[in-house]
Amino acid sequence: MEFTLNKEFFRRHLGVALLMAGLGCWFSFDAAVAYPARREPADKIARQWQFAGLSFLAALAIGGHLLKVRRETLAWDDSAMTGSLTGGKPAAFADVAEVDDRKWRGKGVLVVRMNDGRTITLDAWHHPEAEELAKRLLDR
Repeated sequence: MEFTLNKEFFRRHLGVALLMAGLGCWFSFDAAVAYPARREPADKIARQWQFAGLSFLAALAIGGHLLKVRRETLAWDDSAMTGSLTGGKPAAFADVAEVDDRKWRGKGVLVVRMNDGRTITLDAWHHPEAEELAKRLLDR
């Protein structure tokens, strides 16, 4: 089995990133064109540039997070997990030291600690297949 990115997660975050970029454009237009044409005070124009910067920064942060999550990989078979979430080397189910399920019911996040010190975080909101893997890890 292999992880795929949750389409709903992707659509929502992409929508918010695009909204923030659109707001950044709007604030930039106000600061560069609309406010000067109406002879607004310099402090109001500066405030529009600040809002534009914050909006573009938010769009960049959300977009960067989407790219990071999209590159995360995890596959598993009967004996081990492999992929970017395991640090690129196989993580055998027999080597699982602890499964922290404190956030599983409320947030869908499961933290797996391996005997070699690695930590693998499974998030069902990012990757729906995490639920199937979580059942296997919690039932062991």
